[in-house]
Amino acid sequence: MTETSLKTYKKQTEATNRIFHHIVGEHPGSTMVFFGGIHGNEYAGVKALDSVLKNINTKEVYGEIYGVYGNIKALEQNKRFLKSDLNRMWTLKQLKALKHNVELNEEEQEQEELFYFLNKLLAKTKSPLYFIDLHTTSSKSLPFITINDALINRKFSSCFPVPIVLGIEEYLEGPLLSYLNTLGYVSLGFESGQHTDPSAITNCEAFIHLALKNAGNLKSTDAKRHENELIKATKKVSSIFEVIYKYHIKPKEDFAMENGFESFQNIKKGALLAITDGIKIYSDYNAKLFMPLYQKSGNDGFFIIRSIPRFYLKLSELLRKIHADNLLTVLPGISWHNKNSGVLKANLKVTRFMAKSIFHLFGYRNKQVDKTHLLLYNRERVSKNEMYKNEQWY
Repeated sequence: MTETSLKTYKKQTEATNRIFHHIVGEHPGSTMVFFGGIHGNEYAGVKALDSVLKNINTKEVYGEIYGVYGNIKALEQNKRFLKSDLNRMWTLKQLKALKHNVELNEEEQEQEELFYFLNKLLAKTKSPLYFIDLHTTSSKSLPFITINDALINRKFSSCFPVPIVLGIEEYLEGPLLSYLNTLGYVSLGFESGQHTDPSAITNCEAFIHLALKNAGNLKSTDAKRHENELIKATKKVSSIFEVIYKYHIKPKEDFAMENGFESFQNIKKGALLAITDGIKIYSDYNAKLFMPLYQKSGNDGFFIIRSIPRFYLKLSELLRKIHADNLLTVLPGISWHNKNSGVLKANLKVTRFMAKSIFHLFGYRNKQVDKTHLLLYNRERVSKNEMYKNEQWY
């Protein structure tokens, strides 16, 4: 066996071991992929998947269901990650580097195996594909969904009685689900509660049942019971929110949240939120706090979110369906960077006078690429709408 084929065989073997559940139904249907433990200190997703999937009767399954380990090495040590955050590595630059790097660190090895699994799956599967990444938070929290702001994600997420948070991709670099969204697939994250809270597992179990029901993999699930479980856990909060701010922790920064905060807690402008390097951090918003950090690892100190009016959501849906974003290129300083991929290039001298909400309305989230320009990304132009148009929720 040549060195190249030996490496491929090793990746294939490790990718197979990474799949801890694979159910092939007796009826045709969609393919559902659940990831658990992308962060190694978040066990709820793994435990919930094992509890639900091992008790499913194959005869009742339509399509295929996968339960996939995320960061196996970090799970073994109960750490978020060992060398680098596996859920911040899914950039095109990093994926290209995997092919050329001779020595890979722990997370790069994990990523290589996951990447192999995904490529193999995408090459063989023609049915509608769903990707769901299961997480927990370091603070107390209601269960919630996070999505990249594409209409197919909005539509599928609306099947669940939990809060939905849009726009987090604008503040994070390289999440797994953002990569899958660039390929056009339905992909969402479900945060089931605090790391060590037993209810995080039961919330996750309820969500898994509903995901399989809504994607058509299971017809006989007691959906009403699971919906009621999540309605109770979310305290009947089911609004759609948008991230408007993130506090980013710099390397070697001594950051500490003030005690007692929870996700979705109302905060007022001027409220003391954290202390970093002896400097007090106050809120600039009357809004809601989101995912305050109460663990040593990670650089997302906290987020701030606000609810999105239903009118705005309906308007943005209409504008996207008629491709009204073509009008943006009429503005000075804005041109297509890659039209097929839905990427605009904008001069900062122009866009600094335009509210972010205008771009969000048309489906664009921005990333600054240099001192003078932004790249604005739109998921609608790559969404595989044809793949999902016959699904019951579409």
